[in-house]
Amino acid sequence: MKLTTWVFCCGLLFAACKKTDSTPEFFVNEDPSTFKEIGSIGIGGVGAAEISAYDPLTQRLFVVNNSVTNKIDVLDIKNPSAPVLIYSISLAPYAGAVNSLDVSNGKLAAAIEALIKQDNGKVVVFNTSDYTEVKVISVGALPDMITYTKDGNYILTANEGEPSNDYTNDPSGTVSIIEVNNGYAVTTLDFSPFASQEATLKAGGLRVFGLGNNFVKDMEPEYITTSADSKTAWITLQENNAIAKINIQSKTVTQIFPLGFKNYNLDENAIDVSDLDGAVGSFAKWPVKGVYMPDAISVLEYNGIPYLFTANEGDAREYTALTEAKRVKSMVLDPTAFPGAATLKLDAQMGRLNVTTKLGDTDNDGDYDELYSFGARSFSIWNGNTGAQVFDSKNDLDKRALNGAVYDDTRSDDKSVEPEGITIGKVGYKTVAFVGMERVDAVAMYDITNPLAPVFLQMIKCGDAPEGVLFIPAKDSPTKKSLLVVSSENDGFVKIFTPDSL
Repeated sequence: MKLTTWVFCCGLLFAACKKTDSTPEFFVNEDPSTFKEIGSIGIGGVGAAEISAYDPLTQRLFVVNNSVTNKIDVLDIKNPSAPVLIYSISLAPYAGAVNSLDVSNGKLAAAIEALIKQDNGKVVVFNTSDYTEVKVISVGALPDMITYTKDGNYILTANEGEPSNDYTNDPSGTVSIIEVNNGYAVTTLDFSPFASQEATLKAGGLRVFGLGNNFVKDMEPEYITTSADSKTAWITLQENNAIAKINIQSKTVTQIFPLGFKNYNLDENAIDVSDLDGAVGSFAKWPVKGVYMPDAISVLEYNGIPYLFTANEGDAREYTALTEAKRVKSMVLDPTAFPGAATLKLDAQMGRLNVTTKLGDTDNDGDYDELYSFGARSFSIWNGNTGAQVFDSKNDLDKRALNGAVYDDTRSDDKSVEPEGITIGKVGYKTVAFVGMERVDAVAMYDITNPLAPVFLQMIKCGDAPEGVLFIPAKDSPTKKSLLVVSSENDGFVKIFTPDSL
């Protein structure tokens, strides 16, 4: 290369990385509205490619694969346009199914449920360089999600504690806190300190309705996010319609925030409630409420306040001994509350909508005075200090999916687009929320640089039923550009996206 050419290229590189007082140490100016697919790999069928975790030290992607045999597939993504399967970590020695993964400082942590999922699960830590086992730690029943704190000093698991089908074995829902630098010592917390507050919490929207009405056993932690200073964690209690807050250092649950309900009888929340109305995306007001019931959660700290972003999927309990979902046409509706019940129960009206039988009979007379459906068909933002909602996307995800020709009308009677995954990343000068929607096989992106006023950027198609939505910042990326990794459990594909540079 000629010296003049070298100087010119270096000048361009300096301009791209030139810092201002607010620019981070490593910076690439990218356009977050231009993400496009650059790479893809299939690793199996249904049950493969559920969750991915990235190790910047080895530039490897670790992916849950439960399609045939339980294992963790290792993908080399040094060239993300052509990911390569280079190894599979067998989990046969650990007798269970892996649910979730995370990586920190060259260590891969895997959450593994027991063969009998009501038994205690385990966390297995591996070296990312050679896949050797570092430690096996016992945690609570059914560890469904695992995460490191930002400083890498703690591993946390959300132990869902689901009951057996006949409800004769219902373990407590718990959160385990593992101290990485203390020999992986573990402390497992339940929610018993809040049992005395059950009535107050239920009045705010907390759901406690399992057989036996046991508060501690009824809590079902789903997903965890942690603060930038690694001192606080927030956990979604999906079936319970709440978020719990934990002080990591003192190892105590400090608060439970009930999330209340969403009113679909407002213009801005208009939804499509029937898959048999002869129309696609026929949004209207309906006399029904949504139970937020978030799955994934992520945190953004802005002006000293932690804002919690939730994907409001919804999830009905479906067991032999307890099945809470029923279609409106099968419900006995109070004639005063629903004077047009006969019409509402038509398939082309609200008759097909799935609602819970565990809410709505306000006067305990055997008929339903209110109706509550599962999820909120949205993502929401909550104040992490108070639990107050500061934003909800209303019906924007539905409408964007319809406009983008990816709306699945067959899911109108259930949870519609079904927001499941959410993560946050800095792309150029903007902070972006990525929302994975299981039923439309797409990810929506919003500019949340001001988290009080999100702005839609784009929606991209991905694999079938995206479960894992992983953002790799430019500083850690093999291309030194931001990457979005979407893992989809129905077709077993891992897809990689990147934006254009400015």
